[in-house]
Amino acid sequence: MATLIEKRNHIAYITIDNPQRANVLDRETSDQLAAAWKEAWEDHDVRVVIITGAGDRHFCAGHDLGRSADVTEEEREFLSLERFFWPLSGTANGAPTGVDPRMGDHYPQIWKPVIGAINGWAAGAGFYLTLVSTDIRLACAEHARFKYALLSQGWVGAGPGATHLIRQLRYADAMRILLTDEPVDASEALRIGLVNEVVPHDRLMSRADEIAGNIAKLPPVAVRMMKEFLIRFRDVPAETAWQVQWLMNNLLMQGTTDSAEGRAAFIEKRPPNFTGGLRRRGERFPEFSPEQRRRLDELRRAGQW
Repeated sequence: MATLIEKRNHIAYITIDNPQRANVLDRETSDQLAAAWKEAWEDHDVRVVIITGAGDRHFCAGHDLGRSADVTEEEREFLSLERFFWPLSGTANGAPTGVDPRMGDHYPQIWKPVIGAINGWAAGAGFYLTLVSTDIRLACAEHARFKYALLSQGWVGAGPGATHLIRQLRYADAMRILLTDEPVDASEALRIGLVNEVVPHDRLMSRADEIAGNIAKLPPVAVRMMKEFLIRFRDVPAETAWQVQWLMNNLLMQGTTDSAEGRAAFIEKRPPNFTGGLRRRGERFPEFSPEQRRRLDELRRAGQW
């Protein structure tokens, strides 16, 4: 297996396991990574994901740039042009889609928190996998390096690396990475806000476990909807985003059991037990008398219900 997935304590551990080739994303590895993302998303017991690379040198060194020997230059040129004008169904900008129809199948944005334990080089596709698919990023102090690795080959990149980098960092920091195509080490990545923490290699996974464990204790449906809200609506006007947030909050309060459990646990001064349970649709409310309606209006205006 070129990509591994293990699950325990509501956490899915995805490992790119191709260390002899710098954990590059060849077709087999990409397909298995896409399957791992789908499995993590569809398993209701999984509440958070940790992704890392095997070994202590490379998180992921990018896509496999080797070419099939049995494809002629004429065929390659024709297929490249045809893909531009007639993309296959189930693709986004030339990349097959999987769990997330907006992104490539092996670098999706799933609506569950993803922690990147960046154990070594994240270059090319490994860099934009970090930018697109991870929400919280831990960098190995000794080995983590980040490099766009495409401009120096004469490309701006077919993947969404530059698109996301300029939205995540200050203009000057993003431009330095993109226009110089020089690597950034862990300490510099922390300074510019590319990662959240820098930790020693021997503590990388334990620290990722600690953060994931804390997230796994939270209400899973609310966490999932918070991530979707922040990604989908971060670029819309504030008043529109707030309305969506308000609607989502009311849906959570009416449609899940965790909202009631959270309030009860707070009042009873005990740890909550969040299950992600959904409420069954009940019968309609009865018709209220004028006196009952007046009382409800008074309570609604007082805001103390």
